[in-house]
Amino acid sequence: MNTVAFNSAAAKKSANLSINAELLQQAKQLNINLSQTLELQLIELVRQAKQSQWLAENRAALDDYNRRIELNGPFSDGLRSF
Repeated sequence: MNTVAFNSAAAKKSANLSINAELLQQAKQLNINLSQTLELQLIELVRQAKQSQWLAENRAALDDYNRRIELNGPFSDGLRSF
């Protein structure tokens, strides 16, 4: 679950943002592309949020699976030759 599914070819949309004036000035002086930077950070934040959401939604199943493995071991225990 390392990627975020979104259409990277989708049209760009303007957004009205408020940013600390001093921080904005420094970013401009350093030629930091604000749109690209925001998009990259949003990709990471969305990935993290989706991962957390998935874990929360599947916590019961993961706990059940881990309990079953603790009690019975993995299904392949009898098949291993090493």
